[in-house]
Amino acid sequence: MQLNVNLKDCAYPITIQRNALNNIQETIQTNRKIMIITDSGVPQKWIDIVSSQCLDSFIVTIPNGEQSKCFKQYEELLLEAIEHEMTRKDAIIALGGGVVGDLAGFVAATYMRGIDFYNIPTTLLSQVDSSVGGKVAIDAGNYKNIVGAFWQPKAVIIDPNVLSTLPQRHINNGLVEALKTGLIQDKELVELFKQDDLDIDQIIYRSINVKRKVVEQDERESSLRKILNFGHTIGHAIEGAYGLDTYLHGECVAMGMLFFIDNKELKEDVLKIYEKLHLPKVPDYDVDTLMNFIQHDKKSSSSSITIVLVKQAGTYELQEVSYDTIKTYLERGPYEK
Repeated sequence: MQLNVNLKDCAYPITIQRNALNNIQETIQTNRKIMIITDSGVPQKWIDIVSSQCLDSFIVTIPNGEQSKCFKQYEELLLEAIEHEMTRKDAIIALGGGVVGDLAGFVAATYMRGIDFYNIPTTLLSQVDSSVGGKVAIDAGNYKNIVGAFWQPKAVIIDPNVLSTLPQRHINNGLVEALKTGLIQDKELVELFKQDDLDIDQIIYRSINVKRKVVEQDERESSLRKILNFGHTIGHAIEGAYGLDTYLHGECVAMGMLFFIDNKELKEDVLKIYEKLHLPKVPDYDVDTLMNFIQHDKKSSSSSITIVLVKQAGTYELQEVSYDTIKTYLERGPYEK
């Protein structure tokens, strides 16, 4: 299966195919110097398959985890590129999850004012979400993605086979982002989650297809693309305040979505899906602590923030609300019907 992202200034293919990892030369121009950025959690066999097809490549492995999306690691990668005498004609391949994609993409966006970037996501979360759209970033302190850029990949290669080495918790973590996509834009995608055996390939395809269409209409997140932040307003705050070492990103997004599902029956259906995916409950939280993170979120203005409300599966409402309104949602709690 292949989709294409068509933007005003560029276009790129998204390949979704089992065994695609064995044929990256069909998509990537490999006869040049390539920095392969991966992390310590990516199995060596996936690294070997990719590097063996890039004759003039070198591998840089960063520590696994959100803590690698920092200024120090960013600088180290830039210095690696300089040491290997990379030029503007060379390229970077991100081989890993969302942290690797965000960090490698930001290096590609800024090294020599921009070089080619290819994304090969190895987690379900990055396959259904962050690998497409061109948002690249690093964190500052506990504030996620506060420093970044828009830098579109030249291509995205999604091979569902790589999920075979992924722990079930991480697969469930990615499924949350796919469910999010369905809740705002694709009712049939939500229905896929009610099946006993989940069709992962179709879930990936439908999720990416929704995101592709949204990004094509709003590359820089000025309007429509804001719907993809469903669950992230409070989810990012929980992740920053309590979860960088405790919860996974998708688990926090799942928590955040509950505050803005404005339909009793739909919320009950979603909670049943959460139970099937063994997602953690929303922790006890301090309202003022979360409000501090929300007010420092990059999507916030000085006096308000855009939230995404879902009243029926496959639909959404964007609302610009005050911080007092957000505080009311937090005080009401996530399980209020």
